[in-house]
Amino acid sequence: MNKPKPLLVGITGGIGAGKSTAAKIFNILGIPVYSADDRAKWLMANDQNLIVAITKAFGTGAYNTDRSLNKTFLAKEVFSDQEKTKTINKLVHPAVKIDFEDWASKQSSPYVLKEAALLFETGSYKDLDKVINVSSPIKVRILRVLTRDPQRSEEQINAIIDRQMPDEQKNKLADFTIKNTDSKMLIPQVLKIHQSLIEK
Repeated sequence: MNKPKPLLVGITGGIGAGKSTAAKIFNILGIPVYSADDRAKWLMANDQNLIVAITKAFGTGAYNTDRSLNKTFLAKEVFSDQEKTKTINKLVHPAVKIDFEDWASKQSSPYVLKEAALLFETGSYKDLDKVINVSSPIKVRILRVLTRDPQRSEEQINAIIDRQMPDEQKNKLADFTIKNTDSKMLIPQVLKIHQSLIEK
């Protein structure tokens, strides 16, 4: 008998909203979490087809002599240019999609979580059964990121926020919203969503 496929659930949120913290709570509840951003970095350094495609698109400078990703080059040459960012995303996102689906098929929980910063922006939310958006006021988010990443300036954080879809829009597209403010606790909200997803 074939085992039932787990429900594919995305968890997203703007920079500093607290999606990783929320994902950790789901993980404690026994739900496997796939970090799309971490896997994308791993695939860019290990997936031979992707390495060839990235090198073809951006030249040999994209990788160091030891074959590791040249993060300095990518930050300067690729991610600072909108068109080049679109190009690399077109290469990386399909590889992540295949990798995630393969990973999900091996899980035995009622649902799995795909944690990704740009689920709505890339359109990859359409491949999922449900989506959770972690929402937080912009001022709170900026403070969190400044504390977490002292190397970033407020200007850089605002630039990232400007490139991401506004919370209001994400909340409309999401099936569930977690409000991560100091007054509202995360755990009860996660438990409520967890219960709802298990029942599905």
